[in-house]
Amino acid sequence: MIVWLGGTYGAGKTTTARELARILPGARVFDSEEVGALLRGILRDEWPGNFQHWRMWRGLVVETARQVLAYAGGALVVPQTVLSEEYWDEIEAGFLAAGTPVRHFVLHADEETLRARIAGDDKPESAGAGPWRLAHLDDYARALGWLRERATVIDTAHLTPEGAAARIARTVTG
Repeated sequence: MIVWLGGTYGAGKTTTARELARILPGARVFDSEEVGALLRGILRDEWPGNFQHWRMWRGLVVETARQVLAYAGGALVVPQTVLSEEYWDEIEAGFLAAGTPVRHFVLHADEETLRARIAGDDKPESAGAGPWRLAHLDDYARALGWLRERATVIDTAHLTPEGAAARIARTVTG
């Protein structure tokens, strides 16, 4: 199974994914951004500004997940923001064609909470990401309509990542 964690940038997907992989038996985190980094390294001169714009990224994410699940079993937790419904359709269709069930969750919080979290994120891997994350809040707000229809929205405004992970674990195992 794929447990896809979406939401805006800085919503806590990576932290929640790590916790979910810890408490969900047989789960592993699959950071699909690493597929993007691989492609960016190969196609330096063809950078489209976002690796998700490469159709091959979407296909490779599905195929990599399928291969890992075939080898290791269990569940893959994918913390990845996808704000394009067209791109999500392609990813979801790929998983369905492979016979891989997908549970899509969106970690959501109101804008004030998100801004406070982004401003307070002092993890080394987040250095310099604040302005970039803030610049994408409007894109997230525009995508929220289709995301609400296609995913289970978890309001994290008053939840810790551990609380969000526990709620998701109950949903996928219940």
